[in-house]
Amino acid sequence: MNINDIKTAVDAGKTMHWVNTGYVVRKDCLGQYLIVYLPNGSAIGLTNRAGTQLNGAEGEFFIAECEASVQGITATISQKEF
Repeated sequence: MNINDIKTAVDAGKTMHWVNTGYVVRKDCLGQYLIVYLPNGSAIGLTNRAGTQLNGAEGEFFIAECEASVQGITATISQKEF
């Protein structure tokens, strides 16, 4: 997925991941797109400062297929295209 595809998916409310389900792409209150590591909340920008290059390979981003809650824990089930 390219930068615009990722931003469009996030804006549409889809759960976008990078590499694995531990990383989620979020848009913050300032309109910045960030890659957030869920276990500790650390984040980096989706792109370089110029907004022209992803901080990750295009093929490493994917949309969660579905999400399920089990005993109060949310798990994401996804299929990565190769």
